[in-house]
Amino acid sequence: MAEGVVLMDREAIRRALVRIAHEIVERHRGTDRLVLVGIHRRGVPLARRIAANLEAIEGAAPPVGTLDIGLYRDDVGHRPFPALAATRLPLPIEGQTVILVDDVLFTGRTVRAALDAVTDWGRPAAIQLAVLVDRGHRELPIRADYVGKNVPTARREEVRVELEETDGQEQVILVKPSRDKGQERRGGE
Repeated sequence: MAEGVVLMDREAIRRALVRIAHEIVERHRGTDRLVLVGIHRRGVPLARRIAANLEAIEGAAPPVGTLDIGLYRDDVGHRPFPALAATRLPLPIEGQTVILVDDVLFTGRTVRAALDAVTDWGRPAAIQLAVLVDRGHRELPIRADYVGKNVPTARREEVRVELEETDGQEQVILVKPSRDKGQERRGGE
């Protein structure tokens, strides 16, 4: 269990995901030709929750896929190799609007890797991005189409998303860097 400043509790997360679902419906006038794709790890349960919200609003949920971007990262070899998870996309994605879902948008490198991974599976009509938290500090020209909460942060701070499905609790916290730690740990990329 992480300690820090609570930015979002269970109810704030729920409200943000409902709002994102409403924004998706407004932009697309429904859920036809949409595919939600959660980026492993915490993007997967968020995508499933957004799909459930879309079903509650529209009466139909778009298909939900899962995406592992481990082999597409630009820092392979510079950090420990992550355990790979299954990529399962509802096919075909040609002509569909794929909405990538992740927990935190930071540098943009995770999203860049996800774009490469998705286009290896086909050519969607469009790819959009939904994130629970956008913390800034982009290194690539990437922006989210749907944002649950914008959180201005210092580069050395960490934003941790904890979800019931992955962590056994529900919150988003901002962790300040410890004075006695020389290492920097980043939340989201």
